[in-house]
Parts: sequence; structure tokens; C-alpha cells
Amino acid sequence: MSSAPIGILGGTFDPIHYGHLAIAEEVRVALRLDRVLIIPAGEQPLKIGKHMAPPEHRLAMARLACADNPFFEVSSIEIDRPGPSYTHVTLQLLHDQGLENLYLILGADALADLPRWRETPRILTLARIVVVSRPGAAIDLPALAEMFPALPERLILIEGPRLDISSTDLRQRVAQGRPIRYQTPDAVVAYIEAHGLYR
Repeated sequence: MSSAPIGILGGTFDPIHYGHLAIAEEVRVALRLDRVLIIPAGEQPLKIGKHMAPPEHRLAMARLACADNPFFEVSSIEIDRPGPSYTHVTLQLLHDQGLENLYLILGADALADLPRWRETPRILTLARIVVVSRPGAAIDLPALAEMFPALPERLILIEGPRLDISSTDLRQRVAQGRPIRYQTPDAVVAYIEAHGLYR
């Protein structure tokens, strides 16, 4: 069993960008985490039916983006598993691998979606929730605490870097032939161009 504190940052990462990386690093340093697992979703349950780049491309871009940070580790645990990528299943699998001191990193917008997640009470037993504030995002903590009484004692709030970058915007920019350099690592830009993604 490992008691080392480990951050978990999941998402579609379609594509991964500096906003994701900055949040992961902010939390890692603030909480003195041993490392942060970056976990691209195989099939995001809340985005079923929406077009996404194939998982192997999103995984490859995440690996390229994280290559120069020894504290970031990209995991294919959700992509390797068939069906929707449910957080409680992923956290349980990590626990089964001996990783028990987990910190699930969320943006404020993702926290607001918590009532739509499966097995939220189970998630709260498997990991602490670290919420990184984002520009323009508000958290209705009293309402969430009413639904999930264990949440307040499992919640850590961190002021995040003010990078207003979104994957949706990056995809639109690529489709329009506009630049995305300086919003995502150069290796990701090159990968998108080489594979004709988001055109």
C-alpha cells in the first residue's frame, strides 16, 4: 500500500492545454503531492454522443504535454477499460493497486456536476476532492453539502491560476485555421497538425 499523496486529474483532454497543466501543478505544489496522474477518459459519461478525438490521440497528446514534468504521469486506465469512464470505478481500481491517498482534482464547473455523477458518496470515501477555482465559476457549496453531507470535510478549495483556456475553443480555432500556439504545448500543436485533428 502507498500512503504517498497522489493527485488525480481526469478529463477528455480534447485537447489537453496549459490550463489543465497549470491546475495540476498548482495542486501538486500546494498539497505537496508525490505526483499527479493525468487520466484521459475513454468514454466520458456526461459527453456521450458528442464527437471527440479518438482516445489514442487524446492519450498521445496528454503524454506529449506531460513529458517534461517528472511529477506528472499519464495513465491509460480509463481508455483501456471498455464502456463509460466512471470516476468511482477508476478510483476503486487505483485503490486496488495500493494507491489509497488520492486527491481528485476538479474545476468548480465539474464540482457543480457532482449530483449527475454515479456513486458520488463512494467517490468521497475513495478520495479527497480538490476544487480549483476558475474564472467566472461559482460554487453553491451549501446545496452540494445538503445532497452530500460528507463533502465539506472531504473538500479542499484552492485558488487556481487565471488561465481562461478551453478545449472547446482550441478545437474551434483549429477548425477555423487560427493559431493555438501558447495555449497548449508545442508538441501538442504539432501532433494536432500532423494528424489533421479538429479540421
